[in-house]
Amino acid sequence: MSPGRRLLLALAMNAGLAGCGSLFEPYETLPLPQAGDQRQRVGVCFDGLASTPDQVRAAAQEACAANTVAERVDTDYNIQYCPLLLPGRATYACVPRR
Repeated sequence: MSPGRRLLLALAMNAGLAGCGSLFEPYETLPLPQAGDQRQRVGVCFDGLASTPDQVRAAAQEACAANTVAERVDTDYNIQYCPLLLPGRATYACVPRR
């Protein structure tokens, strides 16, 4: 294979992999239920290797109501709620701003 073709192949592969980054972004899902907790709760699927804690918290904050703050209350790894590529589920409680 010529050097020009190798370069084009490498660029195409890098562009394709860069597009896959959006597959690993945290997103909202069902939260882990908690008996007796009346606060709004949100769940976020994430990959601990590809997502930072700030990215996960930002996804939860988007799902919380206005004038509330997302506070992490639990984490589980049940692929019934999150896919294999994003196996973690962080549960946040939306608490009123102070």
